[in-house]
Amino acid sequence: MAKIVVDPITRIEGHLRIEAQVDGGRVADAWSSSTMFRGIEIILKGRDPRDAWLFTQRICGVCTMVHAGASVRAVENALGIAVPPNAQLIRQLILGAQTIQDHVIHFYHLSALDWVDAVNALQADPAKTAATAQSISEWPQSSATYFRGVQQKLKALADSGQLSILTNGYWGHPAYRLPPEVNLIAVAHYLEALDWQRRFIQVHAILGAKNPHPQTYLVGGVARPVDLSSQAALNDHDLAKMRELFREAAELVNQLYLPDLKAIASFYPEWTGYGAGVGNYLAYGDYPETVTGRYAEEAPSFFLPGGVIFQRQLDKLQPVDPGKITEYVTHSWYRYPDEGHGRQPIDGITDPHYTGPEPPYDFLKTDGKYSWIKAPRYEERPMEVGPLARMLVAYAAGHQKVRALTGQVLQDLKLDTTALFSTLGRHAARCLETVLLAGKMEDLLDRLSTSIGHGDLRIHNNEYWDPASWPKEASGHGTLEAPRGALGHWIRIKDRKILNYQAVVPSTWNGGPRDAAGQRGPYEAALVGTPVADPERPLEILRTIHSFDPCMACAVHLLDLRGRWRHAVRVV
Repeated sequence: MAKIVVDPITRIEGHLRIEAQVDGGRVADAWSSSTMFRGIEIILKGRDPRDAWLFTQRICGVCTMVHAGASVRAVENALGIAVPPNAQLIRQLILGAQTIQDHVIHFYHLSALDWVDAVNALQADPAKTAATAQSISEWPQSSATYFRGVQQKLKALADSGQLSILTNGYWGHPAYRLPPEVNLIAVAHYLEALDWQRRFIQVHAILGAKNPHPQTYLVGGVARPVDLSSQAALNDHDLAKMRELFREAAELVNQLYLPDLKAIASFYPEWTGYGAGVGNYLAYGDYPETVTGRYAEEAPSFFLPGGVIFQRQLDKLQPVDPGKITEYVTHSWYRYPDEGHGRQPIDGITDPHYTGPEPPYDFLKTDGKYSWIKAPRYEERPMEVGPLARMLVAYAAGHQKVRALTGQVLQDLKLDTTALFSTLGRHAARCLETVLLAGKMEDLLDRLSTSIGHGDLRIHNNEYWDPASWPKEASGHGTLEAPRGALGHWIRIKDRKILNYQAVVPSTWNGGPRDAAGQRGPYEAALVGTPVADPERPLEILRTIHSFDPCMACAVHLLDLRGRWRHAVRVV
């Protein structure tokens, strides 16, 4: 059996190495290794809990605000702080905007080149391309002249010998199936989405002062004042601008993203049979429908519900309990007093201890420790998190809009619900969630506008801002549904300082290694059975890994206080 090493996996955030054993043209086994160490938990010890969100937000430059949101929720949960409705709605708007932008970027810019042969688009007939585009969508930019112009831009890049942003692809690979015209449509929409996302994220500038890393979070609320008649606060002009941006987003998602997803998927039906993974799914739930009271203590109903699904059993949805989460380090470069058992995040330990090979090396010691990611488990089982988990949980919970959207897409593609448990299923779920949230944003905006209009200008609860009022010791957790999945922050506070802090992020759930029982993590399990047509160009491995939208910077961070060279990145 041949062993394939893909290092680094590109078009993701951070450093990921995949080692795969290939037998008979298919992956027989796989190992997922993150090659960076995250030290944020160590950095936070001894600091003021109210400052934690500023540090944790720097965990990642893609997810931007999700760690800020989970962090303030953790502190608020620990100290019993209620958050005013306006602040909760502003936070939801920031999260929703981030998720919509992130999902569109993932489809077009981080994963499309796994399915789209950009160079082959040079062979397309612009007139046929226009006819195809007009048959699947009412998007206005669909004329033969328009597609001819895109093709000329692409040709200029190809003739220069440098494809610029389209460089990273296995052009001409036998696993590409799209006809030239559909490839040209995808390249055109790649460019349009690139420009659109730049405009859309102005929502974060309006509500959060900047992007990335919005600056208006506070424990107890937000720092963005609201007053419809004030130029110095969130006002009518800002609300009108956001409404315009949300409507543009809904148009792009419904007229570009959804039709393109269905068009591309129709040429790859076999990929509904690959990449299933562990078959267990977890979502905390988010976008609370009731925005009064203490977020975590009152168990609000969520627009996107929480729950747990085991063994793909959609008829046996269970409530999620963060107290049932443990993390293992049996195959991770950390030390526990007893590495045969997992630890709950509230009692988590971040004690780095690298025992891997010194560079340069061909293969990791996969029978021992081989990753900087821990292995989270729920009731001792590996769990997949992310858009697929959220949509499956919502579907199982009877969410009417999710069921309607899912049913329509499956009907259009002549598939049943079993197709969702796959590499393509993750892409479909991410698209459906984007459609769902794009339709939700104006509702959130209306609720905020109505609240302000009724004279409620509260954005922050100052009741517990003085640390002298805090208990001597407190602990809590904050959960949030980040674009890539279930995110949890856990905090212990003692004498008004952080005693312990742990973050279990989506890519920790999905990208983690084996546990003490030898159970594969979701990336590893999803790769088993994947076909590999050309071991020198393992495009199929990228397809399944990218379908999770990895963010290794969230899972681990590089830190070596002595400045020593720890790793070499190379392709074997």
